Amino acid sequence: MHIVPIASGKGGVGKSMAAANLSIALAQAGRRVVLADLDLGASNLHLILGVPSPRSGIGTFLTGAGQGGGQASLGAFESVVMETDYPGLRFIPGDAEVPGLANIRAAQKNQLVKRLLSLDADYLVLDLGAGTGSNILDFFLMSARGIVVTAPTLTATLNAYLFLKNAVFRLLYGAFGTRSRAFEYLETLRKDGASLQKAYVPAILDAVKELDPERWQIATSRMASFRPRLLMNLLEDPKDADKALKIRRSCKDYLNIDIEHLGVLYRDELQDIALGSRIPIIRYKPQGILSQGIYRTADKLLQSEDEEDVSLSLAELEGGFRTAELEAEADFGAKMAYVEELLSSGALTTGDLVETVRSQQFEIDKIRRENQFLKHKLSKAIGQGFSG
Repeated sequence: MHIVPIASGKGGVGKSMAAANLSIALAQAGRRVVLADLDLGASNLHLILGVPSPRSGIGTFLTGAGQGGGQASLGAFESVVMETDYPGLRFIPGDAEVPGLANIRAAQKNQLVKRLLSLDADYLVLDLGAGTGSNILDFFLMSARGIVVTAPTLTATLNAYLFLKNAVFRLLYGAFGTRSRAFEYLETLRKDGASLQKAYVPAILDAVKELDPERWQIATSRMASFRPRLLMNLLEDPKDADKALKIRRSCKDYLNIDIEHLGVLYRDELQDIALGSRIPIIRYKPQGILSQGIYRTADKLLQSEDEEDVSLSLAELEGGFRTAELEAEADFGAKMAYVEELLSSGALTTGDLVETVRSQQFEIDKIRRENQFLKHKLSKAIGQGFSG
C-alpha cells in the first residue's frame, strides 16, 4: 500500500482540495484508494468531496477505541470507513465535533496508525492538518515521500520550509532514541532555542558522527530515504514556479535533504464555484486548467509506484524542477487562450474582464491599507517599549 500524506505549513493553500481531487483521480485510474481526513479538530474534507455530513468518524473511533478489546476496536474502525459515489474510493471522516480531537494522546495515535496500516487498499491518502504539531509530523513521516502543498506567497513558502525543517528534526529525534549521546546533544541545542533555530543539519550530523557513530549511521540512513515532494498551488504567473527553487536550495543547504518537485497547479476561479456546489473540481470541470494539473500530478504518482525504495539521482531531481517550469508556462498559455476564447465568443465581455481586474485591485488596496495599519501599530508599540 502506498501511503501519501499531504501537509502544508499553513492553511489556505489548497491542501484539502489537492488531497480530495488527487484521490478521485487515482481511483479513476483503477486504484483502490482510501482517503482519510486527519485534519483533526477542523475536519471539513467531506464538503470538498460532496458527501453528506458524517455521523461518525475518526473522533468516534478514538473515543470508543479500547472498549471491549481489540476485536471491538477493529469493528469500530471499519464502521467509520464509508463508500463514496466515486468507484474505487473510500473515505474516513475526521469528525471535528469531538472535543479535544486536535490533541490526541500517543496511545490514540498509535491505535489509529495501526488501523490505517491494516486497510486493504492500493493508496492511503492522508489529509493532514495545517501547522507543525507533533501528531501532524508523525502522520507525515508515515511515508518517506509525503507531499507538502504550498503557494507562491512569501509566507506560504516560508511555512513550507519550516514544516520540512520540523519534520527533519522529528526524524532525527526518532533516529537518536532517548538514551543516546546523540539525543543528549540534540536536547542541548533544543534547550538553547537560538542555537537550534540557526543550526545547520549537516553540522549537527557532523557533530553526532564524532559523539555517537552508531546513531549517526541510523540517522543518515533515514535522512537518505526521506524524499518529500513539493506541490506548488495557486499559481498566477509562470514565474511563480521559481519559488520552488528557493525552497529546494534552503532544504539542501540547511536541512541536508533534496526535495522532489511534483508539479504546479494554477489558481482557477471555478474552484470556488465547485466548492460552493460541493462538487470536486475534477468532476465539476474535468477539462479545466486546475483539473488537468490534478490529473498530471496523479499520473506522476502512478509513474513512481515502483520507485518507493529507489533514490532519485541529482539529474532526475533537477529534471523535475525544469519540468515544473515548462508545465507552468504551458498552463499559463492555456489559461490565457481560454480567456481569449471566452472574450471572442461573447461568454466573457470586456466589461466582465475590467470588473474582475477592478475587484482584484480593490482587494490589493485593502490588503495594502491593512499592512500600513499594522505597521503603524507595530511602530507605536516599539516606541512605547523603548520609552518604558
